[in-house]
Amino acid sequence: MSDILKISQEDIIYHIKISCQIPSLLEAIAARKVITETAEKVGITIEIAELQKSADNLRLANRLIKAEETWEWLQKHYLSLDNFEEIAHLNILSTKLAHHLFADKVEPFFYAHQVDYTSAVTYEVILDDEDLALEIFYALQEGEISFSEIARQYIQNPEIRRAGGYQGIRKRSDFRPEISALVFAANPPQIIKPIITPKGSHIIVVEEIIEPELNEQIREKILGDLFTNWLKEQVNKLEIIAKLENDINFSSPPVEILNKAS
Repeated sequence: MSDILKISQEDIIYHIKISCQIPSLLEAIAARKVITETAEKVGITIEIAELQKSADNLRLANRLIKAEETWEWLQKHYLSLDNFEEIAHLNILSTKLAHHLFADKVEPFFYAHQVDYTSAVTYEVILDDEDLALEIFYALQEGEISFSEIARQYIQNPEIRRAGGYQGIRKRSDFRPEISALVFAANPPQIIKPIITPKGSHIIVVEEIIEPELNEQIREKILGDLFTNWLKEQVNKLEIIAKLENDINFSSPPVEILNKAS
């Protein structure tokens, strides 16, 4: 085999077919068409300054600081400068369409689902022995041992152990349901009685419950979710028909293959 491997367009399409990626690609293509056609219908336009900013954000997202880095990235992905501009254009078009459709729906959605955005600051140790977990829980309550001591002794992961079992700021959806119910019912700072799950016995310290505020980060997250859900609904309404060369005719499938499959 030579050092140079030449791959044709037919090879690429064939690989996409046999790796079963055609459906996801068709959905992505349909989504792009929905965005462009809807934006045109509602009269969304892109200014040169907006396109430039979108291109700058695209370079930043891919850590393309220098011109040669951008050129190498384009070559790696078989893109032209026009393709790069098209990507930037679609990005800003999607953003502006999302704001056009849902900017006024973000705040009502947030207050209707405010409980989902409440967060908790927790520390956690998971033990295999339920009796030991209960014994440690009572020792913690009596002040006979500190949580950091337990973390150093029972947490295997080095980074989590060094952080004293700190789990960060987590939303309700980040917890198992049986844990979430108790964590968000806690009165911080509070040590929760061991919770049994398939992972083991969880000893959790709830340090703080953070009530949500509609900041820019949450606003953009809600806007993005609303737009993504809308886009999926629009694509699902479409009957997508793709015409590929040498398409297989499924009107009379090989009987022996179907028999083996069944």
